[in-house]
Amino acid sequence: MDSAWIWLLAVLLVMGGVAGSVLPALPGVPLVFLGLLVAAWGDGFQRVGWITIALLGVLTAVSFGIDLAATALGAKRVGASRLAIVGAAIGTLTGVFFGVPGLLMGPFAGAMTGELLSRGELQQAARAGMATWLGLVFGTHVKLALVFTMIGIFTFAWFV
Repeated sequence: MDSAWIWLLAVLLVMGGVAGSVLPALPGVPLVFLGLLVAAWGDGFQRVGWITIALLGVLTAVSFGIDLAATALGAKRVGASRLAIVGAAIGTLTGVFFGVPGLLMGPFAGAMTGELLSRGELQQAARAGMATWLGLVFGTHVKLALVFTMIGIFTFAWFV
Protein backbone atom coordinates (compact mmCIF):
# COMPACT_ATOMS: atom_id res chain seq x y z
CA MET A 1 0.00 0.00 0.00
CA ASP A 2 1.28 3.47 -0.85
CA SER A 3 2.55 5.34 2.21
CA ALA A 4 0.31 8.36 1.52
CA TRP A 5 -2.74 6.08 1.84
CA ILE A 6 -1.40 4.59 5.06
CA TRP A 7 -0.93 8.06 6.54
CA LEU A 8 -4.35 9.18 5.38
CA LEU A 9 -5.92 6.11 6.99
CA ALA A 10 -3.98 6.67 10.21
CA VAL A 11 -4.99 10.34 10.42
CA LEU A 12 -8.65 9.56 9.69
CA LEU A 13 -8.70 6.85 12.35
CA VAL A 14 -7.14 9.15 14.95
CA MET A 15 -9.51 12.01 14.07
CA GLY A 16 -12.48 9.64 14.22
CA GLY A 17 -11.22 8.40 17.56
CA VAL A 18 -10.95 11.88 19.01
CA ALA A 19 -14.52 12.55 17.88
CA GLY A 20 -15.58 9.17 19.24
CA SER A 21 -14.24 10.09 22.65
CA VAL A 22 -17.11 12.57 22.85
CA LEU A 23 -19.69 10.87 20.62
CA PRO A 24 -20.98 7.68 22.20
CA ALA A 25 -21.64 5.82 18.94
CA LEU A 26 -17.95 5.63 18.00
CA PRO A 27 -15.33 3.62 19.91
CA GLY A 28 -13.03 6.61 20.43
CA VAL A 29 -9.98 5.30 22.24
CA PRO A 30 -9.75 2.05 20.22
CA LEU A 31 -9.94 4.05 16.98
CA VAL A 32 -7.09 6.29 18.15
CA PHE A 33 -5.06 3.20 19.07
CA LEU A 34 -5.75 1.66 15.67
CA GLY A 35 -4.74 4.88 13.90
CA LEU A 36 -1.50 5.09 15.85
CA LEU A 37 -0.81 1.41 15.16
CA VAL A 38 -1.35 1.98 11.43
CA ALA A 39 1.02 4.97 11.53
CA ALA A 40 3.71 2.92 13.30
CA TRP A 41 3.18 0.06 10.84
CA GLY A 42 3.47 2.49 7.92
CA ASP A 43 6.96 3.34 9.17
CA GLY A 44 7.84 -0.33 9.68
CA PHE A 45 7.88 0.24 13.47
CA GLN A 46 11.22 2.02 13.06
CA ARG A 47 10.36 5.14 15.07
CA VAL A 48 7.58 3.79 17.25
CA GLY A 49 8.36 0.30 18.50
CA TRP A 50 6.41 -2.49 20.10
CA ILE A 51 7.00 -1.26 23.65
CA THR A 52 5.26 2.02 22.85
CA ILE A 53 2.48 0.18 21.02
CA ALA A 54 2.03 -2.16 24.00
CA LEU A 55 1.79 0.85 26.35
CA LEU A 56 -0.82 2.43 24.07
CA GLY A 57 -2.69 -0.89 24.07
CA VAL A 58 -2.73 -0.93 27.88
CA LEU A 59 -4.07 2.63 27.94
CA THR A 60 -6.77 1.57 25.48
CA ALA A 61 -7.79 -1.29 27.76
CA VAL A 62 -7.84 1.07 30.74
CA SER A 63 -10.27 3.33 28.87
CA PHE A 64 -12.93 0.58 28.91
CA GLY A 65 -12.68 0.33 32.69
CA ILE A 66 -12.85 4.11 33.07
CA ASP A 67 -15.99 4.25 30.95
CA LEU A 68 -17.80 1.65 33.02
CA ALA A 69 -16.53 2.88 36.37
CA ALA A 70 -17.38 6.55 35.84
CA THR A 71 -21.01 5.86 34.99
CA ALA A 72 -21.45 3.19 37.64
CA LEU A 73 -19.87 5.28 40.40
CA GLY A 74 -21.98 8.28 39.53
CA ALA A 75 -25.12 6.17 39.64
CA LYS A 76 -24.15 4.20 42.75
CA ARG A 77 -23.44 7.37 44.69
CA VAL A 78 -27.16 8.17 44.74
CA GLY A 79 -28.38 4.57 44.80
CA ALA A 80 -29.54 4.42 41.19
CA SER A 81 -30.95 1.15 39.90
CA ARG A 82 -29.45 -0.94 37.10
CA LEU A 83 -32.36 0.15 34.96
CA ALA A 84 -31.24 3.77 35.38
CA ILE A 85 -27.76 2.87 34.09
CA VAL A 86 -29.24 0.96 31.15
CA GLY A 87 -31.55 3.90 30.49
CA ALA A 88 -28.58 6.27 30.47
CA ALA A 89 -26.81 4.11 27.89
CA ILE A 90 -29.92 3.97 25.70
CA GLY A 91 -30.45 7.71 26.14
CA THR A 92 -26.86 8.36 25.13
CA LEU A 93 -27.17 6.32 21.95
CA THR A 94 -30.53 7.87 21.11
CA GLY A 95 -29.18 11.35 21.83
CA VAL A 96 -26.68 11.03 18.98
CA PHE A 97 -29.51 11.52 16.50
CA PHE A 98 -30.49 14.85 18.06
CA GLY A 99 -27.12 16.58 17.92
CA VAL A 100 -25.49 18.35 20.85
CA PRO A 101 -28.75 18.83 22.82
CA GLY A 102 -29.42 15.09 22.46
CA LEU A 103 -25.92 14.23 23.62
CA LEU A 104 -26.33 16.44 26.66
CA MET A 105 -29.90 15.50 27.59
CA GLY A 106 -30.12 11.89 26.35
CA PRO A 107 -28.17 10.24 29.19
CA PHE A 108 -30.04 12.26 31.82
CA ALA A 109 -33.46 11.51 30.32
CA GLY A 110 -32.60 7.84 29.87
CA ALA A 111 -31.37 7.41 33.43
CA MET A 112 -34.35 9.28 34.82
CA THR A 113 -36.76 7.16 32.77
CA GLY A 114 -35.04 3.95 33.84
CA GLU A 115 -35.19 4.97 37.49
CA LEU A 116 -38.85 5.97 37.20
CA LEU A 117 -39.67 2.58 35.69
CA SER A 118 -37.69 0.84 38.42
CA ARG A 119 -38.82 2.74 41.51
CA GLY A 120 -41.48 5.22 40.45
CA GLU A 121 -40.17 8.09 42.60
CA LEU A 122 -39.66 11.36 40.73
CA GLN A 123 -37.16 12.89 43.17
CA GLN A 124 -34.98 9.74 43.21
CA ALA A 125 -35.24 9.52 39.42
CA ALA A 126 -34.01 13.11 39.04
CA ARG A 127 -31.06 12.42 41.39
CA ALA A 128 -30.22 9.23 39.52
CA GLY A 129 -30.43 11.03 36.19
CA MET A 130 -28.14 13.83 37.33
CA ALA A 131 -25.59 11.53 38.98
CA THR A 132 -25.45 9.20 35.99
CA TRP A 133 -25.11 12.15 33.63
CA LEU A 134 -22.27 13.61 35.72
CA GLY A 135 -20.55 10.22 35.66
CA LEU A 136 -20.79 10.12 31.87
CA VAL A 137 -19.44 13.66 31.57
CA PHE A 138 -16.55 12.84 33.90
CA GLY A 139 -15.81 9.67 31.93
CA THR A 140 -15.81 11.63 28.67
CA HIS A 141 -13.30 14.12 30.07
CA VAL A 142 -11.04 11.33 31.28
CA LYS A 143 -11.25 9.56 27.88
CA LEU A 144 -10.29 12.79 26.11
CA ALA A 145 -7.33 13.20 28.43
CA LEU A 146 -6.36 9.59 27.77
CA VAL A 147 -6.62 10.05 23.99
CA PHE A 148 -4.40 13.12 24.02
CA THR A 149 -1.96 11.34 26.34
CA MET A 150 -1.77 8.48 23.83
CA ILE A 151 -1.17 10.91 20.97
CA GLY A 152 1.50 12.64 23.05
CA ILE A 153 3.27 9.35 23.87
CA PHE A 154 3.21 8.38 20.19
CA THR A 155 4.51 11.79 19.10
CA PHE A 156 7.28 11.67 21.71
CA ALA A 157 8.31 8.18 20.60
CA TRP A 158 8.23 9.26 16.95
CA PHE A 159 10.57 12.21 17.43
CA VAL A 160 12.91 10.89 20.12
